[in-house]
Amino acid sequence: MRINISRWLISLAAALSIAACTPVQDNNHSIDFVIVNESDWYGEHYTAYPFTVSGEIVCITHPEYGPSVYFHPVEFTDESYIGTPLNKAAAKSLKQASMTPNVPYSIKKGAVLSEAREIGLKVCDEMYGEV
Repeated sequence: MRINISRWLISLAAALSIAACTPVQDNNHSIDFVIVNESDWYGEHYTAYPFTVSGEIVCITHPEYGPSVYFHPVEFTDESYIGTPLNKAAAKSLKQASMTPNVPYSIKKGAVLSEAREIGLKVCDEMYGEV
């Protein structure tokens, strides 16, 4: 997995801005992502590609809720965008911060998101240890 430092810094700023809006603040926030697209998905996964466009599955560790997994469509990955939450921890952290996703809704109708969530959790696990 190739990490783009500028994207990482932008994503870190987004994670910290979410954390700054929450009552529980911690300096131990961490973030990372993996790029996904339909052509690379098949052959590696059991479920159909769940998104309508290519993008990034992002993992942000939240001090209260743990690993939070989001999807950011291509061209909507900088700090001004809030991705689509893919797990309960992400949804809870957005709700706590009174924030809503502002990216185009890019999940296919009826899509199974279990593998996408697992990808995000695996990113957290690989980068930051057992989560």
